[in-house]
Amino acid sequence: MNRFEHLVKEIKNALGPSSGLTSDDVDVEDLTHAMERYISNEQEWSKYAMANANMAYTRNLVDEGNGKANLLVLVWTPGKASPIHDHGNAHCLMKILRGNLTETRYDFPDGDNQRPMQLKSETIHKENAVAYMADELGLHRMSNQGSDYAVSLHLYTPPNVAKYGCNIFNPKTGEMTHINKCGNYSAFGQRVVKV
Repeated sequence: MNRFEHLVKEIKNALGPSSGLTSDDVDVEDLTHAMERYISNEQEWSKYAMANANMAYTRNLVDEGNGKANLLVLVWTPGKASPIHDHGNAHCLMKILRGNLTETRYDFPDGDNQRPMQLKSETIHKENAVAYMADELGLHRMSNQGSDYAVSLHLYTPPNVAKYGCNIFNPKTGEMTHINKCGNYSAFGQRVVKV
């Protein structure tokens, strides 16, 4: 078992039968420290890191935990970004495995759909950094402003976005659009075939 596989097992064991990061029996700090202790080694996780230059990013499922979490490797195309989005009332713990990612956080729109989104903060997360995001912290957009692919590991609990989708927001107007069910580009190291 390599160190990345050990990290996946450690996360799965820490979650146990719980409902995720907000459960009383889950210590988010322990999970954060586990991710921080792992020093990224591309040889250990590369089988999950499937890229597609025609997409801003790919979602590659690594583990479903106890059915109440998703562990994904996201591969970010150079110069591309996610839309501004929420997390479907889920929590996300993220580790940068390769490169840098810029996280731009925004306030939720105040109901007036004709105002630009209000910027809260912008942070560059460097390789091996760990960050936390949840809807109570606002909305965000992740972007790869580098010239090579970036890769990140995301733990989502519960896996609401995979099951029910999320909301994306127009940066100029704040208008919200629901995206049904965000699918995976690959699962367990195998490309998902669309039917």
